[in-house]
Amino acid sequence: MSVTIRDIARRVGRSITTVSRALHDYDDVSPETKALVRQVAEEMGYIANKQALGLQKRRSDAIGLILPTFGPRFSDPFYSEFIAGVGKKASQFERDLVVSAYPPGEQEIQAYRQLVQSRRVDGFVIVRVRAVDERIDLLRQRGVPFVAFGRTRAAQDYPFVDEDGASGMRQVVDHLVALGHRKLAFIAPPENLNFTHLRLQGFHAACQAHGLEIRTEWLREGDLTQRGGFEQAQALLSLDDPPTAILAGNDLTAFGVMSAVQEHGLQVGKDISVTGFDDIPMAEHSHPPLTTVHQPIYTIGNMVCEMLIDLIDGRLNGMPQTVLDPQLIVRSSSGPPP
Repeated sequence: MSVTIRDIARRVGRSITTVSRALHDYDDVSPETKALVRQVAEEMGYIANKQALGLQKRRSDAIGLILPTFGPRFSDPFYSEFIAGVGKKASQFERDLVVSAYPPGEQEIQAYRQLVQSRRVDGFVIVRVRAVDERIDLLRQRGVPFVAFGRTRAAQDYPFVDEDGASGMRQVVDHLVALGHRKLAFIAPPENLNFTHLRLQGFHAACQAHGLEIRTEWLREGDLTQRGGFEQAQALLSLDDPPTAILAGNDLTAFGVMSAVQEHGLQVGKDISVTGFDDIPMAEHSHPPLTTVHQPIYTIGNMVCEMLIDLIDGRLNGMPQTVLDPQLIVRSSSGPPP
């Protein structure tokens, strides 16, 4: 039989109201009484009814994270690292993390509406922000707390954490030019993602600063997958005048590029250089290890989650917006052109 507040009240010789208020940490209960009640509750094996408590507080003590994914399989290590960071911080604050996955579009928006209406979560973490983001518009209209990993191209009047993608791409171009490269191709992420525009800005600005020609056939759009990177690299390597270095918009794309280079009988880092972006854990252990732009994905998950919980609990002052400066990690996938 489960232990109730009535059982605890009987044991400590206090009223049910006092015990309830002590367990819920009300200020009108003395610290001594709170300590006694909590000690007895633990000894008796009392487990709070979180659903009933949530109804009382009109809160669920849960946060939502809807992943925008394609296909039936979840296989992006970027998301795995980010979710681990969010989940760890949520558990430290004794919050549940509700994770689901939907393809971007109407199904995804409907999932947000259902979670908002059902009050199953107190707020949302948004990832892979789009240039024009319907998710952010919906949550602002409904007055639902959220924190984003990324910025939109519209007014950024919401809390977010982001990395300086333009700076990251400038560092990559500077590194390759210093090695002697003049023919750079870029497989960019999908055009609708806002960080694509920022990374393209950095790529163009750095190429122009070094006086490099930017050929249309060397600019490709990928889909952030290994398969997409492989296919786009096959097209680049088949050109009459192929590039000497291929910059990928994320590490998974770079892994696909490396496979295509090797299938052509070429050596990555010697015959053609390959770079990525993100520095997911496996980048260091690829063959060869991948030169990439490091952003602390796990730490960012921590930061976004803590910012959201502070927002929900009313501890935020102002509108926190953090832009991190990424760092280039040079490994053996990049070298001088042949």
